[in-house]
Amino acid sequence: MSLAMYQNFDMITKEKVTEVLATIMDPDLKKDLVTLEFIEEITIGDNSIACTVYASNPALHARKRMQEAVVFNLKRVFGQEVEITCTVKGQPAESRVEKRKILPEVKHIIAIASGKGGVGKSTVTANLAGGLAKAGYRVGVVDADIYGPSMPTMFDVVGERPTMIDVDGTPMINPVMSYGIKLLSIGFFSTNDEAIVWRGPMAAKAMTQLFTEAYWGELDYLLIDLPPGTGDIHLSLVQTVPLDGVVIVSTPQEVALADARKGVNMFKLDTINVPIIGLVENMAWFTPAELPDNKYYIFGRDGVKNLAAGMNEKFLGHIPLVQGVRESGDAGRPAVFQENTPTAKAFEELVSIFVESVQETKAAKMAKA
Repeated sequence: MSLAMYQNFDMITKEKVTEVLATIMDPDLKKDLVTLEFIEEITIGDNSIACTVYASNPALHARKRMQEAVVFNLKRVFGQEVEITCTVKGQPAESRVEKRKILPEVKHIIAIASGKGGVGKSTVTANLAGGLAKAGYRVGVVDADIYGPSMPTMFDVVGERPTMIDVDGTPMINPVMSYGIKLLSIGFFSTNDEAIVWRGPMAAKAMTQLFTEAYWGELDYLLIDLPPGTGDIHLSLVQTVPLDGVVIVSTPQEVALADARKGVNMFKLDTINVPIIGLVENMAWFTPAELPDNKYYIFGRDGVKNLAAGMNEKFLGHIPLVQGVRESGDAGRPAVFQENTPTAKAFEELVSIFVESVQETKAAKMAKA
């Protein structure tokens, strides 16, 4: 599109500003702002233009680049003396809902996150998936912990490779099955000893492919084991898949609680806005095998429970620190599949409260709509 310089400010209209914005592309979606309907408001003032637009990537640096592109192009066309104010918001919620087309047959997409590494997030994910499958739900797990994939080990499928399946003429990745659970992990595409050294954009793209290029079919729950912390993977996930909620895992230790608090606040940001299903306290206490009735609160007591209460979020339950959980994970059989053990019962209770909380969150979301 060819745009001539407007020398007279009186000639500037919303239509002409829109014409300029139509030349600006969203770098991730590869379409212009007008086509994407990413223009919220345009105001023409006294020698000034103010506009509010959206960016598909809610990250601060992405919104900053979009703002610079809008200001540059408007000044290029209307003149450097024109005052330009541009506000860039994260992608609107309704656009994320439309992206549900990516996984149309999945009822609930839930991320499992932690602010800090080493708190047992992947262990909780594996056992939550196992507990849901044990209860009769159709379950899938995406191991989105790109740099430290652990699901192949926890489900005893190390060395296996996903096959390809034809879906309506399109070849797609067919997830690996274990204990009736569908699994995809970046660990299936690398050797066990191979270090994955990727920059953020490459890791985010690999994670996205686990959703967009895989055939998950009909599922009741798709759980996503996220890497620890807050970063590119989390933001890319939010812009790619409309999450129904997130579970935050932490130990009761104060240093872990500080990071868990950050994780909760990240998902509450207006630009992300993912409901918190609840918080799980892992390694809540240590019980030695020879003293099954004893509880030793090594990392503190009820730290996550108190954090949930303080942030007005649901507390999903305590998971004890026992040797059997570690042994089960290493053996590739989640502890929830054990019969009549305290750990299995703890995970079964977690599953029950989790399902209830997901339904409550869904009902609350529908009531607001």
